[in-house]
Amino acid sequence: MNQQQLFEQIKKKRSFLCVGLDTDIQRIPAHLLDTSDPIFTFNKEIIDATREYCVAYKPNLAFYESLGAKGWESLEKTVMYVRSKYPEIFLIADAKRGDIGNTSNLYARAFFEHLNFDAVTVAPYMGEDSVKPFMTYLGKWIILLTLTSNKGAADFQFLKDGQSGNQLFESVLKTSQEWGTTENMMYVVGATKAEKLKEIREIVPDHFLLVPGVGAQGGSLQEVAQNGMNSKCGLLVNSSRGIIYASKDVDFAEKAKAAAQEVQSEMGQLLREANL
Repeated sequence: MNQQQLFEQIKKKRSFLCVGLDTDIQRIPAHLLDTSDPIFTFNKEIIDATREYCVAYKPNLAFYESLGAKGWESLEKTVMYVRSKYPEIFLIADAKRGDIGNTSNLYARAFFEHLNFDAVTVAPYMGEDSVKPFMTYLGKWIILLTLTSNKGAADFQFLKDGQSGNQLFESVLKTSQEWGTTENMMYVVGATKAEKLKEIREIVPDHFLLVPGVGAQGGSLQEVAQNGMNSKCGLLVNSSRGIIYASKDVDFAEKAKAAAQEVQSEMGQLLREANL
């Protein structure tokens, strides 16, 4: 999926919502635990309920890897289900990978060939040779960790380089421009750092940004749109817990649908205000 195709989906659905499938076996409704694959069953119902209101899904791999082989099976089934039923949906592997070149090449093979994701989150701190292997796949995307929403982001991401005066997250943005393009590279920018989005847009005006932190983490959707939206929207705003755990009862899918619809409605208004 290229940038224009993603933008067309945003316009069609009047939404730039990404639903995070952070599916925790300890938090899903109890009645699902009796099924043969509780994680996939939960994901399937969430996907069927919310797919009208979102343009992307983002499984966080930790929730699947923690269950061993069974978790990977649930993840594969989830990806295959989306691909077969809703092929227009953008699929992000929230894996946060990044290693020496030959290892990154195998990670890329896993997520793009075997699992058929559209994008994977990548940690850029080992440099260009750890990122480039992900970029050899036509039509696939990397999403570089840049300015994250967690408290510990302050430990390193705002440190200034003594020579250039750039903060670390600024160096990631500027240096990575030599690695990829607006057609294969996005950036993770936390919604809790929304005031920094204007600065980020000055450096990368045309790239898509994946923005977690709206909802349970307290980020403001309006501030994100005000500071980060560009002429092609340029935003994928993720909400996980606020949607998928809207209810712990048998009505969980119905409540998730209502929560996603509420976010989509606000996004539609923001798109109208931006004349998109």
